[in-house]
Amino acid sequence: MANDADNVRVGLNGSVYIAPKGTTAPADLETAWGSGWVDLGYLSDDGVEMSYSTDTEDINAWQSLSPVRKVLTGVDMTLGFTAIELKTSTMTLYFPSATMTDVSGTVHKLSIPAAPAPDERAIGLEWVDGDITNRLIIARGEVTDRESITFARSGAVGLGMTVSAYADTAPEIAVWLSDDPAWSAA
Repeated sequence: MANDADNVRVGLNGSVYIAPKGTTAPADLETAWGSGWVDLGYLSDDGVEMSYSTDTEDINAWQSLSPVRKVLTGVDMTLGFTAIELKTSTMTLYFPSATMTDVSGTVHKLSIPAAPAPDERAIGLEWVDGDITNRLIIARGEVTDRESITFARSGAVGLGMTVSAYADTAPEIAVWLSDDPAWSAA
């Protein structure tokens, strides 16, 4: 198999979308993100980091010094990003169960609860490289890690978050759609 530089991809631009859990996601690359999906807006120039890992357990035997088998015991998939638009959708994603209300015409209040409830959402990631489009859809996900918020004159205030994907309907934890010709199964 030869090297082909045309198959090297870059995430030049993209968006992260959130929706209530159970919201129907686009099943192709042409359909717009429908009602209920909200674009989180600008993200830091670090983009989005996807992590996928598996856990295994060794099965050892008396007659062997090395494992005779490995059993898959877990799968973990996360998306990490930093939202730099401070608006209702990003603030209430960062602070689970928080509510935004208008106190007056120009004053708004974010109420951050002392004991937040679980906050599962549907998560969508779309990115492009030239005329190649990719979409990753997580039907059930939740922010499980938050970075500290820094207020400084040297950079944008960012809401760093890690979303963990949960299994929805076996056997999928997520769906990745692409119109990349190098992905052709033929």
